Amino acid sequence: MSDTTATPRHSANAALQAQHDKILLRERRDDVYILTLNCPENRNALSEQMIAAIERALVVIKVWLEVKAVIITGTGPVFCSGHDLRQITEHREDGDGGKGYYKRLLLQCTRLMSTLTEYPKPIIAAVQGTASAAGVQLIATCDLAVASANAQFITPGVDIGFFCHTPAVALSRNLSRKHAMEMLLTGDRIGAERAEQMGLVNRVVPEGQALDAAIAMGRVIAQKSPLALSMGKQSFYGQADLPLTEAYASASDFMVDNMMTHDAEEGVGAFLNKRKPEWKGN
Repeated sequence: MSDTTATPRHSANAALQAQHDKILLRERRDDVYILTLNCPENRNALSEQMIAAIERALVVIKVWLEVKAVIITGTGPVFCSGHDLRQITEHREDGDGGKGYYKRLLLQCTRLMSTLTEYPKPIIAAVQGTASAAGVQLIATCDLAVASANAQFITPGVDIGFFCHTPAVALSRNLSRKHAMEMLLTGDRIGAERAEQMGLVNRVVPEGQALDAAIAMGRVIAQKSPLALSMGKQSFYGQADLPLTEAYASASDFMVDNMMTHDAEEGVGAFLNKRKPEWKGN
């Protein structure tokens, strides 16, 4: 007779998965996968639990060859409010005043942002409502972003006593320094059209249509060679902060490696023979 009693470890894992399933919704639509931040009562904050849920979902999706693009969106009037200030406040009672916890939290968040940049599949933010602080960081870290006309963006750390240091990393790599510093130093709220002008989002669509527009964008991308997309992300971010000569050397190495792949040979052949390419991802 088999023993069906769950071990404490299995019970804990099951409880953790149940929590992740509740606060992060997952939906596949053909070759596009949607991750929806689903904790509107907490303004979809990047709590420890939310960050862990996103990380875990990305690990699973990464190996699904049929998924070509990932979309991150949120439920309710707030896309993401940034770090969970209640969690931060609770740890001020720790023996070290919370310093150890804050280091762990920011390391966890940094790992997520690095994962998004290094991820082999393009990631698109579909933004409705308000994005604040690390929520803006999340958008800036995604490869592409679509915003509803009602979307607003704010990095208000200076209003509550601390600069948005880590969101500044992503903003300074997306916007001009003057635009990034304007957001970071004033804490002023900007609208979707201004965010598009500044380069924080790719396009603005009518209210309520951000997710549909992001899915449409994802489906266009999904028609491309998955190998070219993966190599392209790696090459793009790898050369972005290099001196010009080193950047061209890095990009040239990637170009040569890319040219040697089946997909490149297939793509050129399909173009010359006016037929649809058949990608193999190698």
